[in-house]
Amino acid sequence: MIKSKQHNEGSPSLAARFWRTTVESLSAAVSGPRLQLAAKAGLAAGLAFLVAPLMPGAAAQYPYYAPLGALVAMYENVAGSMRQGVQTLIGLGLGIGLAFLLVSFSDPTPVTVAIVMGLGVLLAGLPRLGAGRDWIPTAALLVLLVGGNNPDDFSFGYLVQMGVGVVVGIAVNVLVFPPLHFKAAALSLAELRWALAKQLSDMGAAMREKWPPEHEEWAVRSEALAQSARDVRTAVQKADASRQANPRRRLHDHNVDRDYNDLRGLESVTFHIQDMTEVLADVIWDEDAPFVIPLPYSEPLADALDAVSEVLRSMEDEQPDKQNELIGSAKAAVDALAERMASDDVNPHAPSAAESIVLTLHRILRVVTAGQS
Repeated sequence: MIKSKQHNEGSPSLAARFWRTTVESLSAAVSGPRLQLAAKAGLAAGLAFLVAPLMPGAAAQYPYYAPLGALVAMYENVAGSMRQGVQTLIGLGLGIGLAFLLVSFSDPTPVTVAIVMGLGVLLAGLPRLGAGRDWIPTAALLVLLVGGNNPDDFSFGYLVQMGVGVVVGIAVNVLVFPPLHFKAAALSLAELRWALAKQLSDMGAAMREKWPPEHEEWAVRSEALAQSARDVRTAVQKADASRQANPRRRLHDHNVDRDYNDLRGLESVTFHIQDMTEVLADVIWDEDAPFVIPLPYSEPLADALDAVSEVLRSMEDEQPDKQNELIGSAKAAVDALAERMASDDVNPHAPSAAESIVLTLHRILRVVTAGQS
């Protein structure tokens, strides 16, 4: 079958996969959003360290914890910064309280440290602590081992300076170009539409070629399409999170609810196209497949696939009138083929897979039409 053939002949070498993974990782590390986040983190850490010596009492003796707090609170969106900062301070408070509870009974010993760590890990299992859960045992251990003979001053300074850093980090994230990821979500949706449209047109081309067709790439894209749909959902969710508590959202009108609606439609279309891909690949390359596509249906089925592909492409650039025209043409092509198959008796010896594909195309058009309303 084609899948094993492509796996054996076309799979990249281990070195090629390693190189591609390395390049992709480096590209992600130096991407625009990542560079912006790094710059803001550096600015927040510097400002936090600048104001840290101005804190009252013993807190001024521990200025190095303020930049740490700023880094802890630095997140890719404003709401995430606030949530992560608050959760961290709660975790610190719980860890310091735990350490004080045990210090009041004895000096730090291996047994005391073991008990604190065990209880800290247990408390870290409390629900909704988020980023704060990891700071419970960390804070408790620092109080026991770094606080030494003066745990009161250390705990006060530690918590205050971390709080200062968190406040500075959140302020920087709010005031210095808080990111909105609307464009990335829209681009991801457009790319998935294009990929789905290309899959349909490639299957249409396969229907016109002599079987087995020369172009085989479309037959092994099913998982790639599913991964693309998952990536788009992540992008839309990221865009939704970026607008929460973001003052710039008032300057950038964007309908995230429409993005979710488009996403649900594209996820449904992806599922249907995956199903068509498997059916058509089995008909072409699986000799034991119990169904066929009769030759008289090949050309009209290719036309129907192309027509639905054009509908998906039109969602990006065409005007509503042009979109409606293309939808009407696609419906006419699909309905005409369905009526023809209902009246014909082309091959009574094996069930026709064309009926399954036509039904799937009808479902795709129904999803697209619902998304237009």
